[in-house]
Amino acid sequence: MSQMISAELVDLELDRAADSKEAAARSLAERMVALGRVTDLDGFLADVAAREAQMPTGLDGGIGIPHCRSAHVTEPTLAFGRSAAGIDFGAPDGPADLIFLIAAPAGADDAHLSILSGLARQLMDADFTAALRAATTADEAAALIAGEEAATATRDEAPQAVPEPTSAPAPQAPAAPAADRPFRIVAVTSCPTGIAHTYMAAESLERAGRAEGVEVSVETQGSSGFTRLDPDVIVAADGVIFAHDVPVRDKERFAGKATVDVGVKAGVNRPAELIAEVRDKAARGEITEAGAKPSPVDAAGEPGEGYGTKLRKWLMSGVSYMVPFVAAGGLLIALGFALGGYKVSDAPSAMDHFLWTDTSSWGALLFQVGGVAFKFLVPVLAGYIAYGMADRPGLVPGFVGGAIALDIKAGFLGGLAAGLIAGAVVMAIQKVKIPVSLRGIMPVVVIPLISSAVVGFLMFLVIGEPISKLQSALTSWLNGLNGTNVIVLGVILGLMMCFDLGGPLNKVAYTFAIGGLADGTAGSFKVMAAVMAAGMIPPLSMALATTVRGRLFTRTERENGKAAWVLGASFVTEGAIPFAAADPLRVIPSAMAGGAVTGALSMAFGCTLRAPHGGIFVVPLIGNALLYLLAIAAGTVVSAALVVLLKGLRKQRPEPESAEAGSAEKREVAVAA
Repeated sequence: MSQMISAELVDLELDRAADSKEAAARSLAERMVALGRVTDLDGFLADVAAREAQMPTGLDGGIGIPHCRSAHVTEPTLAFGRSAAGIDFGAPDGPADLIFLIAAPAGADDAHLSILSGLARQLMDADFTAALRAATTADEAAALIAGEEAATATRDEAPQAVPEPTSAPAPQAPAAPAADRPFRIVAVTSCPTGIAHTYMAAESLERAGRAEGVEVSVETQGSSGFTRLDPDVIVAADGVIFAHDVPVRDKERFAGKATVDVGVKAGVNRPAELIAEVRDKAARGEITEAGAKPSPVDAAGEPGEGYGTKLRKWLMSGVSYMVPFVAAGGLLIALGFALGGYKVSDAPSAMDHFLWTDTSSWGALLFQVGGVAFKFLVPVLAGYIAYGMADRPGLVPGFVGGAIALDIKAGFLGGLAAGLIAGAVVMAIQKVKIPVSLRGIMPVVVIPLISSAVVGFLMFLVIGEPISKLQSALTSWLNGLNGTNVIVLGVILGLMMCFDLGGPLNKVAYTFAIGGLADGTAGSFKVMAAVMAAGMIPPLSMALATTVRGRLFTRTERENGKAAWVLGASFVTEGAIPFAAADPLRVIPSAMAGGAVTGALSMAFGCTLRAPHGGIFVVPLIGNALLYLLAIAAGTVVSAALVVLLKGLRKQRPEPESAEAGSAEKREVAVAA
């Protein structure tokens, strides 16, 4: 912190030079320019104004904290001004007399951002702000802010050095009576720049929690990244507070609890009200809809953070962003074929020839729009794999590498390689120590330039041709499959789709199928049909099993079984997760057996599908539709019969219809395990 502020950056009589927030920002920024910390005064002030336009930076207690990240800042810098008359920064309680101007480079490193966020937390300490108001010299104020001496002689809470923010649980409140534990809250705070309000809201909520005897654990999603709260802490929480002005990352983790969702300034200014509100909601039983549980395979492998786990997350990041393009493009192409026939692919451009009353013209239009959407598949896959590895700096080289993969016909495999290479290159560049003067241009010029050049070189001259040949060989192999080979492929795809119910193996099989759709070959259409049919089996079979032998399932499972009919018919494999989570040793093998049967039959019948999703709702677009439905029915019956047989072999207890039914369900679930 001592490198960020000095006496030259302190003005204890700011009101002499400024009577508005714009003038105050300019006066303090001029001090930064004089020290070479800001290279373009007007450009920097424009960035400050843009941040101010997003949300006023005035806080209760007489504090103004204008701040921004800017390419015109050479190194993280803090300027402080004090105004006896006060300057209006939009705080609810009036003008601010303590003004902090925080300037962070566009590429500020985590260490500097952590120090600045630590300062933001200190601003919530009344002793700290009182000491600043009492400071008589610029040197004294700079020393207080830098943490070189305690704010007061009697402070018993603030640390001597600015702590690095963490998402670890806040200190617990005084012990509650043995019969009643404290109310527990988890919170997420975030703001547009992730420098100040994010951490001030966290500190404010934690302090209010301690005052109210409530355990508050905060996850700060700031510019320096964030550490996820321990899943066990989230599970044990009674309520959730979202104090944010940007989307909460991985929000589904907090589903199924009493939730208060507000802007980040509410977390700073009225934390006690938010805590009271979430407690009231919990008491009334107002909770958000529970999110989908992870599959058994995901749950088993999630705690580790080894390379394999990270690789899976990176790949899934790319797949998750690619799927909407697949759904939109694939369905548009399928509708185009339905309206215009199979010769629609040879139709001229809709710009050159389009008749409003001609069905084939509409078919050609839909086909061509879908084709454009499909051209984004590989670049999006590669771009967001790199994004998963290196965050936003990975997007440019990832998209460039994906576009090159498309250009050299390296296809889906080329996109995977390009994304991984782009992410790795950016991560390597970020580890290089560079001069302070270059930090501001790193994320907008240097990293995109170098990483794109390296990825382009590797894709064009080193690995592009081998991957292209491999992709071509794979496509030829699919088109050349016949007889027994086709059935074996169908069995393998069916097993993969049903093994982890929407987990990594399921997504690998699905991505393999949709990657082939772009090729437009008959073999690829057969693969897509087999994959979707097999993916419908787990929920459909559980729905059938709960219908024909309901006594083998708990009351909750029977209710889930009703929803599973719709989920299965819609090709939502995850609809079987509640059953697999309760009884994986019986449910998963049964689902895999049914999926293998369906995949094999779909391939043997020569069923084809040009749409990447939709379940029974796209049956009109399926080749050999009746045989396709027969394959699904056969797999559903096989899977349901197996799960009923396996569950019937265990020792059952009859489920009473009395008030004790709930406890009987718990005993039954325990037996199932």
